[in-house]
Amino acid sequence: MPPATRLDAAAWVDAAYATFAADGLDAVRVEPVARALGATKGSFYWHFADRQALLDAVLARWEEETERIVAETEATPGDAQARLAALFTAVGRRATPRTGEQLLYAQTDRPGVAAALGRVTARRTDLLCRLLEEAGYDAEEARARATIALATVVGAEHLALAASHLAPRGDDARRVRDLSLAMILGTPVPPTPDAPRGPSSLPGHAPGS
Repeated sequence: MPPATRLDAAAWVDAAYATFAADGLDAVRVEPVARALGATKGSFYWHFADRQALLDAVLARWEEETERIVAETEATPGDAQARLAALFTAVGRRATPRTGEQLLYAQTDRPGVAAALGRVTARRTDLLCRLLEEAGYDAEEARARATIALATVVGAEHLALAASHLAPRGDDARRVRDLSLAMILGTPVPPTPDAPRGPSSLPGHAPGS
């Protein structure tokens, strides 16, 4: 029989995921997580066969976060543009730090990482494609713009990791979000708060213009 005070599996995954988010997948090790929980390794092995099983659970939790954002985006009222704006806002407001996700792109040799990255990337791209097709782009153009959108977000996160002093924050971050959304949608660039309003827009045109 397990000890009456043992932690459940979810508590281990919660603690491991916090370590992953802050310090990356390699930092998720049984003994440090056990110390953080005030637990023993015996408690860990009651729930998990080995460290890899815990890492798999951490990656699954990361995928669940993507599913949550997808569901929230699809439930947002309004047209495709409104849902894209909500998506960009939700991504920008995700809990920090996000070191774990940033590092995953260089860790595809680790067991399970390449497959998890592939599924998450496909899920994100499919959502963007659907929204862009709803906004009026054909499938080929929508996929190209979805790729640019995803690359922009991933690149911004890597910038925050490699040169955090260059990463936009506050009003600058909101401006970057608005400009990125305008470029992806092919809509007029929103003016800065202190700039006069005018007909300035991106090269090209939005569907139906």
